[in-house]
Amino acid sequence: MRRTPDVQQEAPPPPGGTISGIVASPRAPGRFSVIVDGKAAHTLGLAAIERLRLTVGGSTVGREEVIAREEGALRTYDRAVLMLAARGRAAKDLERQLVRKGEPAEFARLAVERLVAEGFVDDESYARSFVRSKSASAGLARFRLKQELGRQGVDRAVADEAIAEVFEEESVDEVATATALAAKRVRSLRDADPQSQRRRLYAFLARRGYPPSVISTAIEQATGASEEDEIPTDD
Repeated sequence: MRRTPDVQQEAPPPPGGTISGIVASPRAPGRFSVIVDGKAAHTLGLAAIERLRLTVGGSTVGREEVIAREEGALRTYDRAVLMLAARGRAAKDLERQLVRKGEPAEFARLAVERLVAEGFVDDESYARSFVRSKSASAGLARFRLKQELGRQGVDRAVADEAIAEVFEEESVDEVATATALAAKRVRSLRDADPQSQRRRLYAFLARRGYPPSVISTAIEQATGASEEDEIPTDD
């Protein structure tokens, strides 16, 4: 069942009035509450306050929409920062996830563009980190790594370069890795008959992106099965 985005309903901006104070926000570090006619009306960053020339004693009448837009864009940006704090993400994936969580598409795009410009989102760096982690912890092969990065919106050339670079740096040997995975997996398949055992091992390694030639070699070395033994590919 397809999940629909949690689209937020934007409330109308607070009515304009006279700015009676600009104080540090007690709930959002690094943000400021703009007090209009004695009530907290907007939460903005210092850059936006300076750009909009908001000052105590000034008026927000006729500027409500512009200020609300700045506030909305900042809210999306702050949410993106929190998501990045939880784990790294590729640019397109971060933008997609922001929209899925209900952020306006335009604000999501602007937030990611800003984070890229600030150096907090870098697909090349992310791709290398992802490849290094998943090849070591999950034993994913080149093909599966490229698939996963592609799903996250990483450019194919960037993914290819990251995989080649990490595999060379880490001296990754796909046959050795696949064999080690098969040897570990086979211990849980001791009660299966040889044919079922080989079929399950084949499916297990195929899901991790290994090509048939590597899978056959890995199973042979892990189980002692001959290369001439038939290894069914349908599970």
